[in-house]
Order: sequence, then C-alpha cells, then structure tokens
Amino acid sequence: MKNSRDGKSYSTNLAFTPPEYLRTGRVIPESVVYSFGTLLLDLLSGKHIPPSHALDLIRGKNFLMLMDSCLEGHFSNNDGTELVRLASRCLQYEPRERPNVKSLVTTLTPIQKETEVPSHVLMGIPHGTLSSKQKILTPLGEACSRMDLTAIHEMVEKNGYKDDEGIANELSFQMWTDQIQETLNSKKRGDTAFRAKEIETAIECYSHFIGGMMVSPTVFVRRCLCYMLCDMPQEALGDAMQAQVISPEWPTAFYLQAAALFSLGMDKDALETLKDGTDLEARKHS
Repeated sequence: MKNSRDGKSYSTNLAFTPPEYLRTGRVIPESVVYSFGTLLLDLLSGKHIPPSHALDLIRGKNFLMLMDSCLEGHFSNNDGTELVRLASRCLQYEPRERPNVKSLVTTLTPIQKETEVPSHVLMGIPHGTLSSKQKILTPLGEACSRMDLTAIHEMVEKNGYKDDEGIANELSFQMWTDQIQETLNSKKRGDTAFRAKEIETAIECYSHFIGGMMVSPTVFVRRCLCYMLCDMPQEALGDAMQAQVISPEWPTAFYLQAAALFSLGMDKDALETLKDGTDLEARKHS
C-alpha cells in the first residue's frame, strides 16, 4: 500500500487499515465503521494512535491517557468515556463485532449538545454561488448520471492509466520477486480482458493484482465498472470508494461512485457525489 508523503492521499500505514482489507483487498460496509473509529480516535486524542495500541490502553482502563487535553471542559467525563468505548467497538478486529451505522447514530445523538451547523459555514465556503460553468457535467459525469455503462467503459478504456501518475508503488529490491511480477502480469491480463469486455476474466485478474498489495486507483475504477456490468452495485461502490481513498481529488472516482449509488437506488446520494466530482473537475481546470 502507498505510504503517502504528499498530504493528499489517505494514510495507508498498515496499522490503520481495516483488517479485512489486508486479508482480501476489498472494502465492505463494516470497513467504513472501522475507518470512522480511527477518525473518532484521532479527534479524541489529537494524535494518530495505531488502533491496536489504543485498544490495549482502553482494555487497561487507561483510556483517559488517550484524551486530548484541549478537549477538557467541552464534554463530561461520562460522554468522553462513551465516545472512547464507541471508538473501541468500531475498531474490533472482526467486522461482525462492530456496530452498524444506525447504532452509531443512536449512540452519538444524545451526546450532541450544539446546534448543527452546515459544513460550508464551518469551512467558510460560499454556498449556492457556483457558476453555471461549474455545474456542467463532463462527458464521463454525464455518462455516469445516465448509467450508460457502454459509454463509461469506452471513456475509462481510452483514458488508460494516466491518472495513476504520482501514485507511487514503493517496492524494495527484495520485493521484486516472481510473485510481484505475476501480480503485474495479472494487471496486463485484466486490461486485455477489460478491453475485450470479457468482464468476469477482468474481475479475476484485477482482484489478483489488488490482492498483491499494489496501488492503482484506475484498477479499482475498472473493476468497479466490471462489477456494475455484472449487476453487483454494492461491490462496485466499494471499489469506487477505495479509488477515492487512494486518490481523494480524482473526479473519476466520484463519478463512478455516483453511478454505483444510482444502481443502488440511492439517487440523492448519487446526485451529491456527482456534484462533488463536477466541482473537483472545475477546480482542476480553473
């Protein structure tokens, strides 16, 4: 996995990665809960503490050592304890032992003391002032909004891997083994199958590449499209989200997420995601 130094990409230190992703190379709904746990832990501690170490502190009743002193007086000890316990539940090794999203909301709602403030207000971003130019969908965004999988395939294939530039796969000399070479070859076979629309073969080859711990947002996007062509929108959404994790400012990842969300009948979320991708595209070309 990529060890980011540019401050833009998701930190992929293996200590912070959902355990099931390390095992399978796939993101599942419970992985999002795990990531929320790491975020909550960061907010509470003001530090980037490896989840395993944090769990040891919590089990040893030393969870007060986790708390950032800057948070003193902002909530009661009981609320702080509840938040730490919630983080520990989110960080359980087995996905089935983590709370679901509904349970998270139920736990957090009583702790909320202040009136909700829109994120654009907190961040000082003007709201409702986007120009008409920024709202125009790109060809890929338009294809995703229409769920035109044939057009999406055409554009993703034509784009190739140019958006992977700058995504470093840091392999030491000793890692250049036959296994690594086979992993790279599996991507080539996947690309050939993708071009020929041999979808099941492409999924198999790309999955082998991803399982080899190589990093490529384009491969996730390609497998995402393959999953949609196989009527597997949940898996497609997971891959599009993973592409965004690797490359947070890549509009294509947002467009494919929107397509997957449309497939799942989540039109409101899809439209918001499509808008996020369009805004990123506008900033990219401004």
